Amino acid sequence: MTANPSVLLRLPADLQPDRLPKHVAVIMDGNGRWAKKQGIPRIMGHRRGVDTLKDILRCCKDWGIGALTAYAFSTENWGRPLEEVDFLMTLFERVLRQELREMMKENVRIQFVGNLNALPKSLQVEIERSMEETRHNTGIQFSVATNYGGRQEIIQACRAIATQVQQGLLQPHEINETLFAQHLYTADVCDPDLMIRTSGEMRISNFLLWQAAYAELYVTDTLWPDFNREAFHRALISYQKRDRRFGKV
Repeated sequence: MTANPSVLLRLPADLQPDRLPKHVAVIMDGNGRWAKKQGIPRIMGHRRGVDTLKDILRCCKDWGIGALTAYAFSTENWGRPLEEVDFLMTLFERVLRQELREMMKENVRIQFVGNLNALPKSLQVEIERSMEETRHNTGIQFSVATNYGGRQEIIQACRAIATQVQQGLLQPHEINETLFAQHLYTADVCDPDLMIRTSGEMRISNFLLWQAAYAELYVTDTLWPDFNREAFHRALISYQKRDRRFGKV
């Protein structure tokens, strides 16, 4: 099915506004493979992937989805070739500088989740500036998982809670799911309802392990640079056909 592009600027008629996910998480996979298919360097795939992310963010805003979390760089991605890692860090920094004014105009609130202390200092400066300047925006919550790992996030939450117990500020019986979630990077955003992975890989790759406990998973063979509004539309159609019982009958 090929939808009219002009229609996709607003919520398609076959989607129910009251059944849209409140929070969508995306594993943006396939930039390198897309570039290889085009016969161009891998880094060009990452550039195209940024354009795709910008459009999907605007699409969420246009269609009334309140939060988008994108898996931009995992803790395991440091194992990629140094040239590619350096390019990605420079790309993140440049995009933040270039897009901040537009995010302010569109009322986007951006946050970065992950171990940010390991990132280049100049990138940390841009990250802090973008979060500070958009913190009072009331539109879509845009979270960028950078140097992020789900297991590492859970460990740091455990350490923080254990420290409070050790200091006598917290009793073990007071630890519950709500308190634990408050110690995660994503404490100020609801858990994702829908997790999308592009490129056909059937795994979540250490992404939002706690938060995705009841997320609906959608996997597509489409490579991330080709994941346009029409592809997002198909993902949402699939989501709205799901029967979300949360363990109940």
